[in-house]
Amino acid sequence: MKRRRLVIVGLYVVLVTLAVAVFDQSFWRSAAAIGAAFALFLAGYAVISGLAQPAPAPPEAGNLRKVKLVYRCSNCGAEVRMTVAAEEDPEPPRHCMEEMELLTPVE
Repeated sequence: MKRRRLVIVGLYVVLVTLAVAVFDQSFWRSAAAIGAAFALFLAGYAVISGLAQPAPAPPEAGNLRKVKLVYRCSNCGAEVRMTVAAEEDPEPPRHCMEEMELLTPVE
């Protein structure tokens, strides 16, 4: 990690020196411009790497149970079929801000 920082600082010094020599600007102006560009690059890299995280691992097979339950929303009529749940008698899902009605007969 220390070597990486040393390389980054060295690259920064080289870029500032080149900017001063090529564009005939003051040292502080070049240093500020390159520092701002580097900060924008790091911010963009952080945002993109945050979006590229892998999906979380699925839960263990022992924690979920197979069920065959069908629910219907009393407001809009949408139906949901639940095939896997954490418990044998799960809470009904919510739709249109209300709990859905269970259509499957419970044994």
